[in-house]
Amino acid sequence: MFYFTIDILGTIAFAISGVLVAMDKKLDVFGVFIIAFVTAVGGGTLRDILIGNTPVGWLRESVYVFTIVGTVIFSIVFRNKLKYFRKSLFLFDTIGIGLYTVIGVQKGLAVGLAPVMCVALGTMTASFGGVLRDILCNEIPVIFRKEIYATACILGGFGYFLFNELPIVQEYAYVGAILLVISIRLLAVRFKIALPSVYRNQ
Repeated sequence: MFYFTIDILGTIAFAISGVLVAMDKKLDVFGVFIIAFVTAVGGGTLRDILIGNTPVGWLRESVYVFTIVGTVIFSIVFRNKLKYFRKSLFLFDTIGIGLYTVIGVQKGLAVGLAPVMCVALGTMTASFGGVLRDILCNEIPVIFRKEIYATACILGGFGYFLFNELPIVQEYAYVGAILLVISIRLLAVRFKIALPSVYRNQ
């Protein structure tokens, strides 16, 4: 139940981030739904294909589709409230990568992958939906910019394994890893910490 709750919360967070980007691009209702859907399930779809978990999760469990539809309707109805928060897109995207990183790590563990591979799977789960969203909306994916994004997922993934070594219940290790991803991303943006560019100023 705890894992399922994390999965649904991640779906909602990414669906909202997709809606916000689509509305900024002034897409129609169908376009908004497609962007929200791709953002919410893109990473999980890639993850399930890589580990051979087919049909992928959203095809087997209709609750994900209904959750996305409900989230899109809610976001459109209350779009003015969401846009009231200047950094709402950033916030929901950050929450989404934190939740989906842990989901990916858990899926990797379930099929017996090594910790490093689990972290890679968690990073892909968290990042790929946003990559598809940005490409479809004609933006450079945030993961390819200098911002701390995938790095936060990687550190949070390894953080889960460190937390799991502590004498605490597994749910706390999950929560700790989620908060670590979110905290790293928030702090990186707050203090303008970024990865170095390969290009030097001319």
